Order: sequence, then C-alpha cells, then structure tokens
Amino acid sequence: MLRFRVMNAEGRRVENTLSVGLVRDFPKEQDAWREVDRLGLATRVNSDAPCPGRTRFDILAEHYLKADFGADAVRPKSVNTIPIVEHYVRDYLIARWGKEIADDLKPLDIQRWLKALHMEKGLSWTTIAKIRGIMLRIYKIGIRHERVTSNPVQHVETRSKTNYKAIVITPQQTLAILNALPSPLHHSLVLTCAATALRASEILSLRWADILWNESRIRISKRWAKGEDGETKTESSDGYVPLHPLLAAQLRQWREQTPYAKEMDFVFPSMKAKGKLPLYASTFVADHLRPAALKAGVAINEGQRFGLHNLRHSLSNWLVNKAKVEPKTVQGILRHSKIQTTLDLYTQEDSDEARAAQGRFLTAVGITERIQ
Repeated sequence: MLRFRVMNAEGRRVENTLSVGLVRDFPKEQDAWREVDRLGLATRVNSDAPCPGRTRFDILAEHYLKADFGADAVRPKSVNTIPIVEHYVRDYLIARWGKEIADDLKPLDIQRWLKALHMEKGLSWTTIAKIRGIMLRIYKIGIRHERVTSNPVQHVETRSKTNYKAIVITPQQTLAILNALPSPLHHSLVLTCAATALRASEILSLRWADILWNESRIRISKRWAKGEDGETKTESSDGYVPLHPLLAAQLRQWREQTPYAKEMDFVFPSMKAKGKLPLYASTFVADHLRPAALKAGVAINEGQRFGLHNLRHSLSNWLVNKAKVEPKTVQGILRHSKIQTTLDLYTQEDSDEARAAQGRFLTAVGITERIQ
C-alpha cells in the first residue's frame, strides 16, 4: 500500500492509502516504487482531483468483489452465486489480465481471448458469456467508483447458445420411478417435485408450515443453500405453487409417517441428521433417483446430467405440449419472470405434435392418401 496524507473537510491532514499490489509480486521496496511509477499513483496523490485510468485490472476486480457483493449492492448475491463469481474472477479474469492496466485493455484482445477459451480450453459459449458479463460488470463498478474511465467489454461479442438439452421424462416414466423408490420419504419428495416443478433448493427448504392446506397452495419464500435458508433465486421465485387435493392427500399421508411432523420441521428431512437438516440432494440423486430412473428405462448416458431439476423440465414440457395448458399458466407454476424462459429453455419441440401439424397441412392441400 502507498501511504500518504491528505487534507480532510475539517482542514486536518489524515492518512490515506492506495493499493500497489501483493507483497509476493513486489518483494523488494524498489520493485514496489517502480510499480507506483508505472501506475501513476504519485500523480493521483499530488492531484487535487481523482485521476482514474492507471488502476491495474487485478485491483479493479478485487474492488468489484467487495463493492458489488457488499452493502452497496442493489440486491445481495446468493451464497450459491458468490463462490462461482469469485472462481471466474480469480481463476480466469485475474489470471489472464491481472497485471495489465485496466484502461489499457483493448476490446479485440479480450474477444480473441474469450474465443480461445472455447477453441483451446473447451469452455462452452454459455460459460464464456458469463465470464464476459462479469468482466463487463467489473468495469461498470469501476467507472461508478471512478477507478477507470471506459468499459472496453461493451464492444466485445460472444455466443450464448448452449448445446445442453435436458432429459425430459413422461408421466409413465415418472410413475415407474416412483414405484422404484420404496422409501416413503423419497417417494413423497419425487412426487412433490414432479407435480410442483419446485427447484431442488426450494423443495428442501420446505417446512410443514409452508404447506397451506386451507388455501390449497404451497408458500415458497426461501431456498436451502450452504446449510441454511437463503433468499429465493429471483424475485419472481418468491410466491406460491398450487396444491391439488391429490398431492395434498399424499403429503398428509407422508406427514402421518414421518417422525418430524411439527410445523417448523422439514417436510423432507435427513434421517441421519435426525431432522435437523433437510435431505442432501446430491446424495439422494446419486444413490436413489438416478438408479430408479435407469430402472424405469430413462435413457441417461454416462456423465449426462439427471436430477430433480429434470422433473421441473418434464412438467413444463408435458403441460405445454401434451396437456395444452396456456404457456402463461405454466410460466406462473414455474415462477419464471419471462415467458421466453419457459418456452425456450424448459419446453422442447414435440415431434408427435409437429407430425400432426404437418398432416393437417397436407390434408388441407388435398393429400388424403399415402402414395404407394
């Protein structure tokens, strides 16, 4: 740190500091002074006004992690999001650009690097788009706090198309999975998830008090993350999902069997933790749900993702394509803020419906018989 004194509003000289870098990068004092000159910190210290533009990228990025995740954040980030963002910032952005002066970075250099992450490192374009978005945000916060003067990432393009296609299962396969789960705890969990499309973190955080029997709905106000209750994923996620009488009857039956049936007990508790914690999702999926799905005939390739979230995709797909439920209603059940998310990401094309639509066109044209 470069320490210096400035005059405060009361006319007193007080100590202030500017970041130079890490001790491991500048083990000798003369190395640190050379970095002070390179960053132009002496100019900033002796100027009456702040002089942004010579901040190193690693310092800018670390500032972002403090400023955008702390008290100044408009909406605090979830405990799940923070470590992911820190990983992208430190292991990708700082690792590549950390020693560069932030205002000297060029859009074309950034774009070429992002493309190389895909071509040489094998990162998906969706991941690269996230890295670009975080870098864009680092500069926005830097401009707001007068650390840099411009945002080179604004002129950088990436692709955001994903090759991922979620496995969706039919109601018949869902029933086969349920029949392969002998534990009433596991059976009730999968049935509830399949019928409500709750996210895994949301269903695990449910207490019996959240089941509003008289109102025929389930209150979603939190999610389980990092061993404790946290905020819902989005503002739209905070709300209610319907509770049909058939599902309510199944849940009442489960409540009669569980040893943890008090209002503030978890609906789906961990028996190993004696009800003090909910079921551990990844263990349940690996030990019970995935084997049950394979037994039910669901085609899951080695290494392919399959878990509780696939039940969410499956309900959306079936409601839109087979049950012909209005997409707006399905959007409400899934609690998406945008209907495009429901239709583009959670609903796949139905080949039966596509063939039927093609057949109606051919009939209208007058083609009514197969050509032999």
